[in-house]
Amino acid sequence: MTFQTSALILSWVAILLLALVVSGLVRQVHALSNGTTRPTEAIGPPPGSAAPEFRRFAPHHPEPMVLLFLDSDCRTCSEVLAEATRTAPAPGVTVRALFRGVAPETGRLPAHGGEAVLFDRYDAVATPFAVVIDPAGTVVRSEPLGSHTAFRTLLDQLSGDVEVTSPGGTS
Repeated sequence: MTFQTSALILSWVAILLLALVVSGLVRQVHALSNGTTRPTEAIGPPPGSAAPEFRRFAPHHPEPMVLLFLDSDCRTCSEVLAEATRTAPAPGVTVRALFRGVAPETGRLPAHGGEAVLFDRYDAVATPFAVVIDPAGTVVRSEPLGSHTAFRTLLDQLSGDVEVTSPGGTS
């Protein structure tokens, strides 16, 4: 067998292996495009559903609440937690931080550790994740937060939904 013949056989084997790899990738792309993954809007409890164990975090609060699902090892979660601790929530809105494991010291923001069951019940598959609950215990919205500015935007939107009365008596 000459050098050219062996190089040709080796080239065909390499082309065959490459074709198998490309075939597998095409199959994965096809599966993803057919919706085998969940769309973002399907994550979390649907709006209008009852919020699990809501009263445990706000037994007598007549105001909307934001539950933040966070992870101690997540950098973005740390930024969201710092933003939530550093700034006051929107007027008439309560914020609570929930952690699967041990909750870090958060200062003035109430944090609850050991809430892995609630992560499952609220379908918080990614962190940071926010669920807005009205005073009656109904989910208003739920969404993953990509940054601390997304959290701030959420609070700003909530303050627009909540009527605030100034000391002068105007809204």
